[in-house]
Amino acid sequence: MTDTPADLDALARSTSSGLEHGVTGAGFVPKPVARILDEKIALARALFGTDIDLTSGSVLRTLLELASVEDARLWTDLGLMYDDSFVATARGEALSRLGAELGLPRPFHRATGTVRLRLTGDLPADVPQLTLPLGARLRSHGGAIVFLREDVRLDAAHTTADAGVTAFDPGPAGNLDPVAVVDGATPGLVDAFDPADARVAAAAGLAAAGTVVIAHTAPLAGGDLTWSDEDYRDLLLAYPRNLWTPDALRVAVSLVPGVRQVVVKDLYGGLDVNQSIYGNFSFAERLFSEQRSLGNPYFVTVLVAPEEAAVWDGPGQLADRVRAAVDEVRPIGIAPSIEQALQVGVGFRVRISLDGPPSDGGGRAGLVGRIVDRVRRYVGRLRIGEPVRYSEIIWAAMNEPGVTDARDLHLLRYPPRLTEDVLGDGVPYGVQQLAVGEDVVVGPAEVAVLVASLSDIEVN
Repeated sequence: MTDTPADLDALARSTSSGLEHGVTGAGFVPKPVARILDEKIALARALFGTDIDLTSGSVLRTLLELASVEDARLWTDLGLMYDDSFVATARGEALSRLGAELGLPRPFHRATGTVRLRLTGDLPADVPQLTLPLGARLRSHGGAIVFLREDVRLDAAHTTADAGVTAFDPGPAGNLDPVAVVDGATPGLVDAFDPADARVAAAAGLAAAGTVVIAHTAPLAGGDLTWSDEDYRDLLLAYPRNLWTPDALRVAVSLVPGVRQVVVKDLYGGLDVNQSIYGNFSFAERLFSEQRSLGNPYFVTVLVAPEEAAVWDGPGQLADRVRAAVDEVRPIGIAPSIEQALQVGVGFRVRISLDGPPSDGGGRAGLVGRIVDRVRRYVGRLRIGEPVRYSEIIWAAMNEPGVTDARDLHLLRYPPRLTEDVLGDGVPYGVQQLAVGEDVVVGPAEVAVLVASLSDIEVN
């Protein structure tokens, strides 16, 4: 026999590259099938002698090859089990279990679907067109809230519109089925406007009079789908392990349905760090803090930017939900001030040139709608206090297929409340039209919201 037990031990402790296998400082290193076969061949020669037939095709070598493949599969499963023990590498159900242990279950997506809005009579003389903005809220028989994913306009020429809707609360409960009967009722039927949303007050009155009818025939779907591993992993890795931190408040509030963005302003530099000795003494030997009484509140501001479909004030609305989420993680003596970020309406006027008719068949109206959608996605990603940049709007318009030029682009900044007065140049009174190349500056407690008008985009 040429191999000694020491040789076999060294062979068993390393891979074909000479590195250790199993749990190492670099993580879990599985044995390759070639190394497993080499080990079995070496062991067979040590047991049966060097003259044993281990050539290709021999019975013993075939058995060793089959056993090596099964062992390699076992090593692969061991590697997967090891990876599933850590948030950075876990997948699927294992990642969900790790998140549940942290107190942060895998979030659900929102259900989506379609409803049909229809005019059954003439609009009042003072309402030539019924306009429902993106984010307008509708309600089901069971009290579930859905909101429009796009602007909807109804008038004498367009009496019917199919509108995409999204459930306000994520999860399977948002899969509203209009025909499912529960205790003799249909709680999943969406057929009314939400009275808490002031933007649909006129539509609610018309619906009560029978002028506007909401037809919900197909169930909403997608609420039972959860976040992908990549998104959920990013959330867990960013989730603070210490509850008494501004980051804990930020994450807790950001997961509340209806919150677009949140900023925690801790002016004193730390919720639980109020003296330099923090972290350098034993909690069993002295008080946690001798400079601040627990009865003396320590203030911190939680600035929240709501989504279009969110209603801030009112019982059970967004302000109450945010306050409840903050109460789950705030320590004693901390009195967070919940504030709503001021929404700054931003629009744009531009002249678009094409190299020919739009190729998608949607016409110029479809092209304008796609440009508005591009700009809306950009503005929707802006953080609190981040300006709306002129260059980004130009980029959004120029990247639409078929567009050859975008000229005379002016950004518009709308005041909080508009009047009906119009200046001679067609700009509503109080709206600030910025010069070409000028960005819309947003204050530190403000957030931009797109106010799009299709008539402001001229196509030629």
